[in-house]
Amino acid sequence: MKKKLTAAFAAMAVLLTAGCGGNETAQTTAALQENQPAQTTTTTTTTTAAAAADDTADADSGEEDDNEEETDDEERSVNGFALSVNGSDGKMKISRAAKKSTSMGDADTWTIFVYLCGTDLESDQASATGDIVQMLEAAGSDNVRFVIQTGGTAQWQNEVFSNTAGERWILQNQDIQLADSGALTNMGDPSTLADFLSWGVENYASEKMGVVFWDHGGGSISGACFDELNENDSLSLAEINSGLSQVYSGMTDKFEFIGFDCCLMGTAETANVISTYARYFYGSQETEPGTGWDYTAIGNFLAEDPSVNGAELGKVLSDSFYDECALGEQENECTFTIIDCEKFDEFAVEFNDYAKAIYEAAGSDLAGIVRGVNKADNFGGNSKSEGFTNMVDIGGIVNNCSAYADGSAVLAALDDCIVYNKNGSLHNNASGLSVYYPLQVEGSEELKTFSGICISPYYLSLVDMIAKGYTGNGYDNTVFFTEDGDWSNEDCDCESYDDSYFDDESYGESGESSLITFAEKPGFDEDGYYGFVLDENGLEYTADVSALILMDLGDGQLLELGETYDVYADWDSGYFGDNFDGKWLSLPDGSLLSMYIVEAGDDSTVYTSPIELNGKRTNLRIVQSGDKIKIEGAWDGIDENGMAAREIIKLKAGDKIAPVYYILEDDSDSTYTADAYEWTDGDNVIYALLPNADYYYAFSIDDVYGDYYLTDPVVFTVEDDGISFSELE
Repeated sequence: MKKKLTAAFAAMAVLLTAGCGGNETAQTTAALQENQPAQTTTTTTTTTAAAAADDTADADSGEEDDNEEETDDEERSVNGFALSVNGSDGKMKISRAAKKSTSMGDADTWTIFVYLCGTDLESDQASATGDIVQMLEAAGSDNVRFVIQTGGTAQWQNEVFSNTAGERWILQNQDIQLADSGALTNMGDPSTLADFLSWGVENYASEKMGVVFWDHGGGSISGACFDELNENDSLSLAEINSGLSQVYSGMTDKFEFIGFDCCLMGTAETANVISTYARYFYGSQETEPGTGWDYTAIGNFLAEDPSVNGAELGKVLSDSFYDECALGEQENECTFTIIDCEKFDEFAVEFNDYAKAIYEAAGSDLAGIVRGVNKADNFGGNSKSEGFTNMVDIGGIVNNCSAYADGSAVLAALDDCIVYNKNGSLHNNASGLSVYYPLQVEGSEELKTFSGICISPYYLSLVDMIAKGYTGNGYDNTVFFTEDGDWSNEDCDCESYDDSYFDDESYGESGESSLITFAEKPGFDEDGYYGFVLDENGLEYTADVSALILMDLGDGQLLELGETYDVYADWDSGYFGDNFDGKWLSLPDGSLLSMYIVEAGDDSTVYTSPIELNGKRTNLRIVQSGDKIKIEGAWDGIDENGMAAREIIKLKAGDKIAPVYYILEDDSDSTYTADAYEWTDGDNVIYALLPNADYYYAFSIDDVYGDYYLTDPVVFTVEDDGISFSELE
């Protein structure tokens, strides 16, 4: 790939020899600007999936359509966006910076600005270099160009990009030219983003302009574009909004699209920020493979017909992204969504109404609501081994909680604002947008961040109620409202309350939740089955029940083999009992894997297993459908900065895999690593009865506030003729 890129960059050899700064850069920029097309005022857009293919003549993002709706002075004075809720009726009003629709370039021209934060995706895997090659391999066109800002990586895996400068490149007609070079600045700083886009819009405007954030993503809380030269500082949603609002103030038109070639950024909170500045938002709810988007397909489609709009391009991008995932055998995890930003506000208003109803229902039905949320699809791992993104499918939440609040209006509005989405088999029911939900809170700063980007004070209240935990005195959300009951959020800043409210909160798990109470304590019945019965109070506060499988390391240390949902559950009577068949997953040499459930669907279960791969700590992703087992590969999960790994590494012959186990009743970071197994071609994990021995079984009962109760373990013995349970002596 390095040679291929160098060859593609051959046209730059003279510039590189002469140097990247000073007069040479100015001359190059001037020469490129000399060929800029004249500006006109014509654009076309569509707003539905069908229109994306057939009805472009009827859609219009120009002046006539955009001026049909009057915008008052208050709305026009907003720099980015303002959400407000009236205390008298709880209804939401949304104001955004003035709509703009005067084209900045000649008809049927495209410029796509790529904010290329390379990080370890480039320094370790050359993923950014690979995407540059794809851009250069696209069909040439005088009407289509990519404009690139480089930075954020310790080492570019090509001989052209500088490791010590922030550079700007123009890719057009299968050629690349350096347009500007300056100091290497922090890609996680919104001023770097604003400076690049302002420069780009001023010098390389087109009729339709897109923005691509390229790098790791972490979802709504941690944002995107983690600069590895600056302690993995990232652009938060508030910072993205700040950068874009500065650029937008100097524009006469919206961006045609703003998209994230990053993991996990297909969220409602992200869409809310983007909807001020673009006609369409592109994003994935799930993690993306390192290869990311197919830029050759994008360039080819635009070169063939540069009159297309963002909806039409989005459909091609989604389909080609799915195909790109399939090349790496990761299409089952794929998600991708195109949002019509013009229709997002209707969804946000309906979501606020729904959130108000579900929050009010939580006063009496919190357990049922939490169970419903827990059944919704979630993205980015969300397990003990891989870490937590807390990104949950918003449509799944609404659907699963329909017994407690009518979600028909918000689901209809969600469906209406989605132009197109593409899901793999593991996310068949993904609705298109995620939302933050505290599956496991990593600290008070997380809640503070969310409070600034949340799109409804009632949903914030529900999240805070659950994250704060049981107080015994009930929950009061008046802290989020003014004395008149009003709430507002302008550009990710909620002025109606002081976010220091979150500073003194402690979040965590005890393993001894006092809310889990029993009518019959865990024990054996007359038939030898191990189980328990929750009393009315315990059932009210129980969200989920699973089982923990353990083995004895000796010296009184119990190792977690992992968790299973092989539990008999009767939510009506409150009875829960063991239903474990003794089968488990192991490496080919019989070494047992520690297994944690990522997602349990109707047809398949996704597990993650902590391992060391060639001496490096990571996780093995495994999908089980009945007795059919497939290894997806190794995935690093979520790091301490909230950054999601993109690449799932396929196992290859010679890899050394060592199972890692957590030690129970010890420090949460304490683990035990077994001997390594050397992988060979044709190997697979084994799903079979555990080896004959004594093991331990305990129920893990989650309460609705994120804590849990772990029952005392009992012994189960595996023998040739089956398994049996007995008291621990």
